[in-house]
Amino acid sequence: MTTIVVDYESGNLHSAEKAFQRMARETGTGDVIVTSDPDTIRHADRIVLPGDGAFPACRKALFDHRGVFEAIEEAVIGAGRPFMGICIGMQMLATRGLEYEETAGFDWIGGTVEPVSPADPALKVPHMGWNDLVIDHPHPVLDGISDGDHAYFVHSYHFRVADPAHLLAHVDYAGAITAVVGRDTIVGTQFHPEKSQKTGLRLIANFLRWTP
Repeated sequence: MTTIVVDYESGNLHSAEKAFQRMARETGTGDVIVTSDPDTIRHADRIVLPGDGAFPACRKALFDHRGVFEAIEEAVIGAGRPFMGICIGMQMLATRGLEYEETAGFDWIGGTVEPVSPADPALKVPHMGWNDLVIDHPHPVLDGISDGDHAYFVHSYHFRVADPAHLLAHVDYAGAITAVVGRDTIVGTQFHPEKSQKTGLRLIANFLRWTP
């Protein structure tokens, strides 16, 4: 089995690569390869799309890599391969993002990426650091992860999903902030699993073993 971490020059690839490689070894789930080659992506068994920075810049960077999005879409939507988006890689699953300017997302999971706006003005934006997960819907990638388990966040915008069934987990930051979304063979995390220690490594292992 081959898991691809997509390299489109917009993500913390080194730490993501190391975390996925470590859990692939521990779970015996094959190889993890970082690549921007469309043909390799198209034939991957599962795909991981990281992303750091701003929604419009990440989307532009992805689509500037000719054929990469089309290969991802063919594998995930066409062939039903498991997919995980991380941070902006998760936000781009939405219908649109509102960071700086309205930007079209993949529209794989309906909803809008909106500013984090805590009800308590003393809470700072970006939402940065550790927060406690609240599980909204059970899912194989969340096996062994419970309410109160910690995850590491760094973001100023979050994904407000249109269908509550697609909200798998959230955190409280003087208001609900989406933490995990999913439907069919697609999942996404607002937090960085590669930086979330035990919780993140368990989620990565679950994803690598997931057979939807």
